[in-house]
Amino acid sequence: MTRHWLGAALLSCVLAVLPATVAVAQILVLKGGSVYASPEATPISDSVIVTSAGIITAVGRADEIQIPSDARVIDCSGKTVVAGFWNSHVHFTEAVWKNAGSAPAAPLQEHMREMLTRWGFTTVWDLGSDGQDTLALRRRVNAGEVPGPDIYSTLDIFPKDGHPVYLPAEMQLPEAATPDEAAQLARRYIGLLDGVKLFTGSFKGAGKPVVNMDPAVAKAAVDVAHAAGKPVFAHPQNMAGVEAVIAAGVDIMAHTVAGEPVYSPGQLARFKQQGIALVPTLSLFSKLPVAPDIAARLVATTVNQVKAFSDNGGPVLFGTDVGFTTYYDTTLEYELMHRALSERQILASLTTNPAQYFKAAKKGRVEKGFDADVVVLDGDPMADVKNLAKVAYTIRAGKVIYQKP
Repeated sequence: MTRHWLGAALLSCVLAVLPATVAVAQILVLKGGSVYASPEATPISDSVIVTSAGIITAVGRADEIQIPSDARVIDCSGKTVVAGFWNSHVHFTEAVWKNAGSAPAAPLQEHMREMLTRWGFTTVWDLGSDGQDTLALRRRVNAGEVPGPDIYSTLDIFPKDGHPVYLPAEMQLPEAATPDEAAQLARRYIGLLDGVKLFTGSFKGAGKPVVNMDPAVAKAAVDVAHAAGKPVFAHPQNMAGVEAVIAAGVDIMAHTVAGEPVYSPGQLARFKQQGIALVPTLSLFSKLPVAPDIAARLVATTVNQVKAFSDNGGPVLFGTDVGFTTYYDTTLEYELMHRALSERQILASLTTNPAQYFKAAKKGRVEKGFDADVVVLDGDPMADVKNLAKVAYTIRAGKVIYQKP
């Protein structure tokens, strides 16, 4: 049976009853670790973090904070505590997510752990999945049935004849040939979802030309999303797709463009002027089914793009395209990002950058009054960026959603 990309339309009644927050632990205390309240902060050693009802109520040194007698205390001695991580490019398209609304919780929880929570993710952007499954999964996560991150989801719009070669031919995709068609699609579904993703460049296969979206078509969808206060991502694929991003006023590029040159000075100036953000997905290109020397060249071009973008002052948002790729381990992404960014910049891409960009005012920092979204690491990421992948605990809204065995 054909799965329709726009199945989300069937779930408006589900959205109306979504809980506002995930089920929370009453009082949870993290004691003894070093905490980075933000990427730029000096770490607080021998710290205590108190959370209650999903909110951080106290942060400081152990001799400054009184631990409530009825709290659950996690010993973080020798560990490092940072804010919960965002992955701004994921997909829930693997077979395990099919019928997520009625599937047994255990396999969903197991796969969520392997894909996301064991890597510290407390908030994710799903940039293209079956809406029926993603929104049902979000409902179950928020109800506490499946431990997982806060999930945001987008509507995908493709250019006319822009069905990517890597998606099943029988899959029905929403294509827009005119600005009116793009605007109609966006208006029809923007109330159900959290943003829009445009394929300003669509890959049709090796040796075939990329199908690019007309900037006027893209802008029509952007205007509808922005009028609703929602962000727009784009899959650019090539430099023509990047130019469409700029012309249409897209907010976030969901990939670098492998094999293309570094962004031009004119493009960098427009990125900065328009506040465009970038999700690198570097490890994706290193795992393509091509010869190792070709993969190395692709990675080199994308690393150079990230460096130029960041040096220009552009916000970098961490993302891996996990779910499309089955390479869940985030270590390689950190190693590749470190070729262009410092340890603190990489931590910012996981925490403060997305929180600020998506206007999540109470996320991204380990501070009093912020959401109790926290990651406990086995090592200090400022000493070795790979420690960002060595997660001991992932905590969302004051509840442990992953604990290292």
